[in-house]
Amino acid sequence: MPPLSIMLKPASSLCNMRCAYCFYHDVAQRRDAPSHGMMTEETAGHVIEKALAFAKGEAISLAFQGGEPLLAGLDFFRFFTRTLHEKNTMDSPIFFGMQTNGLLLDRDWAVFLREEKFLVGLSLDGDGSANRYRRGANGQRVWQAVMDAAALLQREDVDFNILTVMTANCAEHCEEIYRFFKRQGFRHLQFIPCLRPFGDQTKSELYMTSAQYADCLIRLFRLYVKDYIGGNYVSIRQFDNYVRMYLGERPEQCGMAGHCSFQFVIEGGGDVFPCDFYCVDKWRLGNIRETDFHQLSESEAARRFIRESLQIAEKCRQCKYYPLCRGGGCKRCRESGDDCAAYRAFFGQCLPLFRMFKRERGQL
Repeated sequence: MPPLSIMLKPASSLCNMRCAYCFYHDVAQRRDAPSHGMMTEETAGHVIEKALAFAKGEAISLAFQGGEPLLAGLDFFRFFTRTLHEKNTMDSPIFFGMQTNGLLLDRDWAVFLREEKFLVGLSLDGDGSANRYRRGANGQRVWQAVMDAAALLQREDVDFNILTVMTANCAEHCEEIYRFFKRQGFRHLQFIPCLRPFGDQTKSELYMTSAQYADCLIRLFRLYVKDYIGGNYVSIRQFDNYVRMYLGERPEQCGMAGHCSFQFVIEGGGDVFPCDFYCVDKWRLGNIRETDFHQLSESEAARRFIRESLQIAEKCRQCKYYPLCRGGGCKRCRESGDDCAAYRAFFGQCLPLFRMFKRERGQL
């Protein structure tokens, strides 16, 4: 993770889709202002100026999410990147990322994303059936439009990952989904467990049971290892990070270290929060137009946010899988549900397969 990591929500919670499981819709409904409006060029200017001053020539990661960030318009993004390049007099390495549903992508967008070296996360749950929970604002099916967006990114040579929300239905069909992605030439995948709204413990077809999650992890990991051995490697981010930790390296994915790492999340109006999952009034750190990143990082709310994530359950301290599981990873995922049994089952069955990666590295 670069020294300064910023997530921007230039369109706030505004979106042109109505996904059944959208966690940010739930977050937005829990604050006084569900939408903070479109980010202005003035606010973007504050972000750029203060980010460069804070970084002092060190690397900066800038990820754009939403809602749907493309709603802010291509002109806004051109202004942002142009201004950043012009003011980057200390030559901070800049890493751009974006998560999008793809509905607004066209060739102009694709060329821009390629030229500015954006890494794009395209949301897609699989084939048409698996994508059933992702609907347009009027309830229309959007699967073909997203597939067209993926084809466009491929043609224009834009780096992108596929982001899949793991519902109970997706878990049951995870092997089919994996093979579908392989046939499309998608080589970088993220499978993200569907989060429950805060405090919700109701049963739903959206949420995996612990048994479903365990079975899904085991089946996917076996495919992952088989393809790796066969020279047909497909990246699955969660498994990539487990392998990194098994080999004694640090995970790169936020949450997999077992505690929170600080990220500045900047809403459309400039309000700053410590995490995408906690953009609620309780965790507001300040506004980027009125303060700087040093003051925000030293605030009591920021310190409390990190401190609360460092608590380790006693059962985790005693667990032999803790060095890889890290207590179930992300704090928000742990609040959504206890997946301890799923991780125990996964590592219990699959840990012997990890030795293969040591052999590949010549560590056996």
